[in-house]
Amino acid sequence: MTNKALTSKEADRLSMLALAHVGDAVYELLVRSMLTLHGPAQVQDLHRSTVAYVRAEAQAKAAEKIQPLLSEEEAAVYRRGRNCRVHGIPQHANPGEYHAATGLEALFGWLYLQGREERVRELFRSITEE
Repeated sequence: MTNKALTSKEADRLSMLALAHVGDAVYELLVRSMLTLHGPAQVQDLHRSTVAYVRAEAQAKAAEKIQPLLSEEEAAVYRRGRNCRVHGIPQHANPGEYHAATGLEALFGWLYLQGREERVRELFRSITEE
């Protein structure tokens, strides 16, 4: 999907919020793809199900679930994303959940921009396993 994969150093130079911006799209695309293939058939049901997965609360739980699977480098990216200063928190989320969700999105963006799509899919599978 990406034109040119970034090196780890190049990805590290990007702001955490820029990485989270990309990671948000990557995560939502994975959720939408999963639900389209295995979820409800009606479009409004797909949308409701997607929102349930991409809300800050759900992403915070997802981040917690994959913590033991992260390498030191991945965990450091997650922490940097989680600890970055965000500009406004949605009413439905508490600050802790929103920060954890931002960390997850930053990690997914960081991996994706390096062309590490298989690792992104691996982590996503771990999140969505029952």
